[in-house]
Amino acid sequence: MSGNQADLGVLGMGTMGASLALNFADSGGFTVALGNRTTEKAYGVRDENPALADRLVPTDSIEHFVGVLKSPRVVVLMVNAGKPVDDQMALVLPHLAPGDILIDAGNADFNDTVRREKAVKPTGIHFVGMGVSGGEVGARNGPSIMVGGDEAVWERLKPLLEPIAAKFDGSPCVDWLGPDGAGHFVKTIHNGIE
Repeated sequence: MSGNQADLGVLGMGTMGASLALNFADSGGFTVALGNRTTEKAYGVRDENPALADRLVPTDSIEHFVGVLKSPRVVVLMVNAGKPVDDQMALVLPHLAPGDILIDAGNADFNDTVRREKAVKPTGIHFVGMGVSGGEVGARNGPSIMVGGDEAVWERLKPLLEPIAAKFDGSPCVDWLGPDGAGHFVKTIHNGIE
């Protein structure tokens, strides 16, 4: 991809990841790098959405995925909670640099988020645990988003997240809820109430 840099990337093109990537491209107007273990899925998301194809950049490898992102890079992991998150982090972290942001947007156990944030902190890469509520329809058309992590990083993420969030009385349903695992903690409580 020559010159056409992606504003952010989504790793994991399952139902939720693909829907979130399409929302970033559509509601946010962002150019989104698409990454997936099976690259055909990333290309499929672009090919099945011709109206947004110019803002969707499927990639063939982690190196390609990271290579098309504007710096400082923003990577959204949308994979199953647990070991798959650790596996994807192990693949992508060596290609990121201090100041980059790695977001786990899955249904993680907040204790795992606290552990991961502590492990990543010494690298200078920012780790964010982000609860995303609303299922497939919400991810595509406007989820409620619960952000945890460093408050300064939240200020950098606001312009990316506010346009794609659900709106209530005109206000975006996204906010910073506190350090490390706070976003995933609130999402856990939310799921329990729901």
